[in-house]
Amino acid sequence: MFFTLALTSLILEAAVGYPQSLYRRIGHPVSWVGHLIAWCDTRWNNTQDAFATRRLWGVVTLALCLAVVFVASMACVLAVGNAIAWPVNLILLALLASSLIAQRSLHDHVAAVAVALEQHGLDDARKAVSMIVGRDPASLDTHAVSRAAIESLSENFSDGIVAPTFWVVLGGLPGAALYKAVNTADSMIGHKSERYRAFGWAAARLDDLINLPASRLSAFWIVLAACLLRDTSGPASLKAVLRDASAHRSPNAGWPESAMAGALGLKLAGPRVYAGVKVEDHWMGDGRAEAQAADIRRALSVYRLACLLQAGVIAALAMLFST
Repeated sequence: MFFTLALTSLILEAAVGYPQSLYRRIGHPVSWVGHLIAWCDTRWNNTQDAFATRRLWGVVTLALCLAVVFVASMACVLAVGNAIAWPVNLILLALLASSLIAQRSLHDHVAAVAVALEQHGLDDARKAVSMIVGRDPASLDTHAVSRAAIESLSENFSDGIVAPTFWVVLGGLPGAALYKAVNTADSMIGHKSERYRAFGWAAARLDDLINLPASRLSAFWIVLAACLLRDTSGPASLKAVLRDASAHRSPNAGWPESAMAGALGLKLAGPRVYAGVKVEDHWMGDGRAEAQAADIRRALSVYRLACLLQAGVIAALAMLFST
């Protein structure tokens, strides 16, 4: 169990994030995996092939990505672990693992939506929210922009923070890297469109499976954070999870979204528009749908405390297992 590695990674990522200067020079591990997936998509996802053939090529694509990521991450672990003494090797491995966690960048992107609504108006807010959601920003009014930002914060708390941390704890750097490869594949090809229904089948199904523990755990952190803050409700958060989480079209996204909706007294999810197509989805929570920038700020408070609670528990477990 890699509790110390996970804790160090969380601290480093919260402190410095992934520097933009480094991103401009070498990109990001997710972008590297993305290039490989795009290459496979271009060469192997032939829309003229039979459904079964395209699904097989999707399985091959996912297997190739996982093999490449596993070999690369294990090479890093062996090189750093064997050649460099503790605690420098821990810090270096934690820096690598921290690139797979998105506490700081998620907070900054969501906060930018609130700033745009408060200071610049709806058009700028639509541009800001388009950086973190896939729906059509032109279809969003002020309330929908606010809900979209809070929904993205909730879902990505699970996918971008809790899940990679969970897999660091279980499998070290390779565990988190493999998780991120699957999650990246799902975001790129795991859609139900005509082009990806077959080719992205394996990525979508595996992503659903490996996110099951983190989605439930993320809802727990949100409920607990809502219990500890003054202007949020822990009992309402738990009630929304128990009532609404399973009604979401995603087997995982409904858990953190319903927890956040109940905590803030809002309705989240519901009908949305993606690429001009209206998607009917169940509402998470039974509060008001008229979310505002102030609600984004409250959601960020819940998010920050939930991140701290996760780090605190991991720190306690690290001390427990080190004795």
